[in-house]
This record gives sequence, structure tokens and C-alpha cells, in this order.
Amino acid sequence: MAQSYRGDHLHDSVSKRSRDPSSDYNSDKRPRASDEAQHRPAGTLSTRRQLYERNFPLYKQPVEVGFFSLDSRRNFFNDQRQLRYYVEPRKSPDFNLRDGYTSRFVKRDDGVKEKLDHVLKWILANRGKIQTRDQTSSSSCALGVDFVTWRGHLTKVLTTPYETQEGWMLAASKFRGTIYISEVETEAARANRLTRSERQEEMMYWGYKFEQYTCADVADGTPDPGGVVNTNEAFCTVVQTRLADHKLLFSGEVDCRVKDSDGPPAPGCYVELKTSAEICTPKQRSNFHRYKLLKWWAQSFLPGVPQIVAGFRDHDGIVVSIETFQTSKISHLIKNEINCWKPTVCMNFCNDFLSFVKSVVKEDNPRLVYLFEWDPHRDVAYTVHRDSPFTFLPEWYVKDTRSQHSSHH
Repeated sequence: MAQSYRGDHLHDSVSKRSRDPSSDYNSDKRPRASDEAQHRPAGTLSTRRQLYERNFPLYKQPVEVGFFSLDSRRNFFNDQRQLRYYVEPRKSPDFNLRDGYTSRFVKRDDGVKEKLDHVLKWILANRGKIQTRDQTSSSSCALGVDFVTWRGHLTKVLTTPYETQEGWMLAASKFRGTIYISEVETEAARANRLTRSERQEEMMYWGYKFEQYTCADVADGTPDPGGVVNTNEAFCTVVQTRLADHKLLFSGEVDCRVKDSDGPPAPGCYVELKTSAEICTPKQRSNFHRYKLLKWWAQSFLPGVPQIVAGFRDHDGIVVSIETFQTSKISHLIKNEINCWKPTVCMNFCNDFLSFVKSVVKEDNPRLVYLFEWDPHRDVAYTVHRDSPFTFLPEWYVKDTRSQHSSHH
């Protein structure tokens, strides 16, 4: 599918004073380096927003090439067994998100770092599905894609120009022509994870509980809010797309799909579920638009998930209202906010970051890691680590990929 991916929202100026100079959002031309970029220290990438206010880069409509499921014990299955179906609640549902927290909750151990392992298992089981999508590739790249990663890692990159609180670390290794990107937990994130309050822990549960109230296991089923919430379970889509010159293969967790079997093909049938504090004041609405909607938009825009259903809850975890957001219309909602975020800045920064990674990650070696680090108000920088604890491509993947390659020659 060669058409570019650009919803109505990309033609919307977020603030009239900073309207994009052109509405040609599919421009694939390389930008001229700014003076600032030319005077930056070698080996860093600026995150200053002004540098990325260019035409929206080409982003192809994401195509689902596969999916996988993780069961209650985090076992991988190359199928859709964990896919659930969205059941629309009434407008004021009064769901109690605290229900079951102390008695019917199995929490995944988020101290266990799975890296890219589940995506790599999918690749080993479905290699042909990727290659058949790109008949024109004559490169030495075995998979036919430039990057393999999780959607969540790309979401962090997209939101970087507007992020003021949390930095990130992304490890990159090149293997057989493809660059794999896997997140490394920062010290600050680790400290936050180990010192979460009981209230914070419970509020993390609330999001999963909302899914239980609004999802059924079968298309004609009904939700079972009396069941156990097990956060090990997941259904993940795997999509292929292209951002300017970068061919991407990434996976992301999907909450559910619409029931209608005549609906659009995946990922167009998927629904993202969210919870948020109810909005009572103009200041709260402004903050919701400026901070939360940015992350919601980035997370759903990347894999082509068209709608986000939000449950707005009070302080005690009761869902008081439901609102549906079309991903393609989100930037219409924020256009009256002064100095608000812009989709074009996010996508241009992501494009330039991937170009930066390509320019740095030259040696093809699964044991070599280029560690990209960013902290708010700083440039992106990197360090190089050979045979270090940062190595993340497992031996089973490297061996299997090499044996597959040799058996075809």
C-alpha cells in the first residue's frame, strides 16, 4: 500500500502564529541543516522544537503483517488467542476501578526486562511475511527492514521535543543489515519503579480494570468484571510502515478490536482504551490537551489505531463519563492551545533521530551496542559498548537467523 498516511489533523495549524510554512505534508526532501545543527558537537542530536517545524514527513499507512499473544504466564503464542472485543459502555457507567485490586489481581513482574524477545520470536516464526512485503529490496538487509523495535520505544522518541520530566536510554545493535532498538531502564525510572506509593500502584491497576469492564473474550460476548485482572496477558500487533527513508517493523500491545466483522482490516479495527482524571476546570482541560493527548496521539498514530476510548474517573476511581477520540482529529482539539505540541515536530524529530542512529550504528555485530541517551533540555548523545551487559540480541535469535540464512544458500 503506497499511499501516504496523513489524516485531517496533519493539515491543522496548532497555533496560528506558528503555522507550518507549507501544507505539503508528504515532502520527502532532506531538510537543510540549520546553523545550530552545524555548530553542535559531533555525535549529538538537538531536540529543540524549532528545528523540526518542517513539512510533515512521508509516513506510510501502517500495514499489519502479523500478531502474537502472551498468556497468563507470559508464554508466547503466534496467534490471536488474547484478542478481545470492545463492548461500548453507557455514557455514565459508574465503573468502580478499585474493585478486585486486593483480591483478583495478578501483576506482571515489571522488574523482569524482556527486551525485544517476543518480537524476535515473532520474526523467527514469520520471516516470510516480512520479506514478501518488499520485493524491491536488493540490499544486503536480510529482513528487508531498517529498524525493528517496540512501538512504545518510538512513542518516547516522538514525544521527546516536548518532554520535560523523563529521559530515556535506547540500545541499538545492527545485525545482518537491520538495526534493532531496545530500551534500557534509566536510573531515574528504576528509582521510581522501586519507590511507587500504594496509591500509584493501585492507579496503575485502574487502567487494566477499565479494560475488563469494556472488553469481551468473544465477538458476541459480554465483559466479565468479576474475573481476575492478569497483566501478564497481552495481544500484540506487528506492523510494517515507512517514515521517509526508514523502513520500520514494530510491535505494540492492542487493547481490543471493534466487534463488527465487516469493519476495516487491522490495524483500522483496533481500539485503544485509556483512563484519565475527570476534567473540571479550564486549567485541567488545558493540561489534558498539552500533555496527555500528546502521548495518546503518538501511541495510536504510529501503528494506525484509529480510535481511543477514554474513561474519565473521579478521585475514588469511579468512571463518571466516557469519551471517544479519533486519532486523526486529536490535533483539531488542541488548536486553540498556545504553544501546544505539533504532530509535524514529533514526526520530523523521529525521522531525524532514526537518520542519526543510521549514521552512528555502522558495525554489523549483534554483540556491539550503541547506547543513545537523552535527558530533558539536553541533546541526544551516545556511547559504544562491546560485549557488555547492554547486549540484548539473544544467542538463540542470532544462531537461528544465521542458520536460516546459510540453509538458503
